Amino acid sequence: MTATAPSVRLVTFRLGGDLFAAPIEAVERVLRYQTPRVVPNLPAWIGGVIEYGDRIVPVIDLRRRFEMQSAPITTQMRLLVLSAAGEWAAVLVDAVIDVRTIQAAELVAPPPLFRGLAAEYLRGVIKRDDQLVIVLDTDRLLTSSERLVLAGAVDVNEHTV
Repeated sequence: MTATAPSVRLVTFRLGGDLFAAPIEAVERVLRYQTPRVVPNLPAWIGGVIEYGDRIVPVIDLRRRFEMQSAPITTQMRLLVLSAAGEWAAVLVDAVIDVRTIQAAELVAPPPLFRGLAAEYLRGVIKRDDQLVIVLDTDRLLTSSERLVLAGAVDVNEHTV
């Protein structure tokens, strides 16, 4: 009996001209874009909240979070509902590309500062068809203090959405 190499399934998506990915186990659902309800006093990279099932979920604009140039809303844009450190969040992406399985050995650690992204958000990078894919660490998209601010804002607005 031969041991098989560990593999990772990734949901690949696009932000501008760059490819990103998230582990499939962190992705609850892919939704068509819907306009979030604006919530006051939140960081600029939080687009508001949406209803998902019986939950109120904050929407993270990944372009703003990663200090990328903003883009107009298109029909290709999607919301990825993610589990981020036990909390739910939806992230706005330009398009979802596919789901692929890679060998865990293909995932390499990112440099300390990669394309302006702090390495704290990244799980690693892989090379795919001569392009780098940035694999996010979804548990680190929100800091502990940011989670507390969001939780308070969602609790206050939960009955008005």
